[in-house]
Amino acid sequence: MTIAPVHIIGGGLAGSEASWQLAQAGVPVILHEMRPVQPTEVHKTSDFAELVCSNSFRSDDAQTNAVGLLHEEMRRLDSVIMASADRHKVPAGGALAVDRDGFSAEVTARLGSHPLIEVRREHVETLPPSDWDNVIIATGPLTSQPLAAAVAALTGETSLAFFDAIAPIVHRDSVNMDIAWFQSRYDKPGPGGTGADYINCPMTREQYEAFLDALIAGDKTGFKEFEGTPYFDGCLPIEIMAERGRETLRFGPMKPVGLTNPRDPQVKSYAIVQLRQDNALGTLYNMVGFQTKLKYAEQVRVFRMIPGLENAEFARLGGLHRNTYLNSPVLLDSTLRLKSMPRLRFAGQITGCEGYIESAGVGLMAGCFAAAERLGRVPSPPPVTTALGALLNHITGGHIVSEEAGPRSFQPMNVNFGLFPPLDFTPKSEDGKRLRGTEKTHAKKRAMSARALQDLEAWKNAAAGEEERPQV
Repeated sequence: MTIAPVHIIGGGLAGSEASWQLAQAGVPVILHEMRPVQPTEVHKTSDFAELVCSNSFRSDDAQTNAVGLLHEEMRRLDSVIMASADRHKVPAGGALAVDRDGFSAEVTARLGSHPLIEVRREHVETLPPSDWDNVIIATGPLTSQPLAAAVAALTGETSLAFFDAIAPIVHRDSVNMDIAWFQSRYDKPGPGGTGADYINCPMTREQYEAFLDALIAGDKTGFKEFEGTPYFDGCLPIEIMAERGRETLRFGPMKPVGLTNPRDPQVKSYAIVQLRQDNALGTLYNMVGFQTKLKYAEQVRVFRMIPGLENAEFARLGGLHRNTYLNSPVLLDSTLRLKSMPRLRFAGQITGCEGYIESAGVGLMAGCFAAAERLGRVPSPPPVTTALGALLNHITGGHIVSEEAGPRSFQPMNVNFGLFPPLDFTPKSEDGKRLRGTEKTHAKKRAMSARALQDLEAWKNAAAGEEERPQV
């Protein structure tokens, strides 16, 4: 039996993962990627799944962190993104960070060599032609204006736009290690890490106050046609956080907790800037949480005020790019299809998820749903008790619409345990006693994670049937 191909528009994290899931299920794929024919403001290569902001997939703790749990669920579902990330991980404390070039090259090679994936380097500028009867649009936060306008015209909804800022990258050998030191927060080792994976630059109160003043007063990039566009709190520029209060950064990316200066252990730093390894060679480090819209010259001047970075050389300075996403709870069904045109399915950040692994996870589900349709089965969403299911539920129906007048309330969301249904029991200690405080919180998260993986396996096995490989 000849199986018609599924068309996928966009070769980012979501489109790459969707392509892989379809092809592994035995369904042909035509993957349309506009780079290098049509470049973007932020991409530097034409590789699939290029990481344009951080090189971190965040926590890899599958027991007490929802992001780490999502990692594990995707590993169990043969994720090409997770397999490639695991092969190219670099030390990053409790996080899973990757050598971005090696990671993207791996994804590109695996997709390009798959016999069921055809790659077309072309710019799909408008809605797909009607003879494309099963399409996944995974154009991400950088959806081209013509396609975004076509989708908006079709749905009657205006896609919101907001700025996502890119953090600078510093050459490791330009960091003054007579001032800075290596340490992970609370000495916690992560995948491939040692517990001393971040470079830490300490600040006194006086240094912090002077830095804050320079940051707020620094010359910034103008909004121009994007004027008035809202920010997403999960990726605020550092100077916008600073404007929200003098202590905001000390309780955010510059918090000094869990870190001890080995040169003066008795004196607590007032604030600390962390740098995370960005490539496998360890020659580049990115400034954690320092996404910015400062102009280039101002970035160099202001960031060199940080102790240890007074002579910093930047491999890349920060910048801005536009993001667009759908009002998904209104527009999409439970399998990510556009209600007004079901042949179109959406995946990745354009659906209103936030984060690398969340985008890939939504791509994984979109690929599985599309494969099920092509193979004559009914798509079955994963249980809401799983990280995948909880994220899908938020995107397609778990969001409570605000009744107040003003802008729509649906916003991009990272996966978190707040999206999961509550437990139907209260975890207790081994001797049956009631837990309190941090112990109670960790026990609940461990129980939610255990439930998620158990339910994922049941869902996977039920969907697999007689097939050797799990499918939906």
